Amino acid sequence: MARSVVLAGTGRCDGCRLPPRWCVCGALPKVDTDLAVDILIHRREQWRPSSTGSLLARALCGARLHVHRPDPSSRVSPVLPATLFRPGHEYWVLHPQGEPIGAETRPACRPRPLEVVLLDGNWREAGEMLRLVNAAAATAAREGAAPIRVVRLPASAPGRLWIREAPAPEQLSTAEACVAILDLLELASAAEQLRLHFELHVWATLRARGKVARAEAFLRESPLPAAIPATLAALETRRPA
Repeated sequence: MARSVVLAGTGRCDGCRLPPRWCVCGALPKVDTDLAVDILIHRREQWRPSSTGSLLARALCGARLHVHRPDPSSRVSPVLPATLFRPGHEYWVLHPQGEPIGAETRPACRPRPLEVVLLDGNWREAGEMLRLVNAAAATAAREGAAPIRVVRLPASAPGRLWIREAPAPEQLSTAEACVAILDLLELASAAEQLRLHFELHVWATLRARGKVARAEAFLRESPLPAAIPATLAALETRRPA
């Protein structure tokens, strides 16, 4: 049986959270896009190797990562980071309980530049952060500030985060949700590049866990072999110094 270097306690890269043997930092160029992307990541999610919010922060130029740090021992209610929303933008917060996105994806329909906020955590943690967003949205509405909209993606094919079980097949990981938003906004090149980052992270994580057969099955449905065959070959043979 193949040994999992992750479960064996091997040190991990500070960037991709993978063991040095399977580090994918620098394997692909960063994705350049005009879309403002902010990730609100739960403190517990921040260090999980399966987190794709951290992946977005290192793969997308200009993406910002904000850590939600609730303290169970404190009587003070947690608040959203003050820097989460960028001044002068229209705000979309992605969550399955939001309103559907319609024709307003077209740039001509938006008077302000768009900022997309992604909530990164498990179902309970994302719900916790959503409650704070809803409170902020209500305050913005009362004060006449730019509206904060909670929106959801159209129905899609099952997600491909094979390293983690989703609550439901149609629920996407944070990185896949960002890819879907880029597609909706007709930023096809950025979406394609980000999809490669996501697929490479999942494949390398499966290999790091010793799941060779599952990694091979993942590749059979992936754009990676056609897009970056040399990178895959190098990762298959590379050993730490």
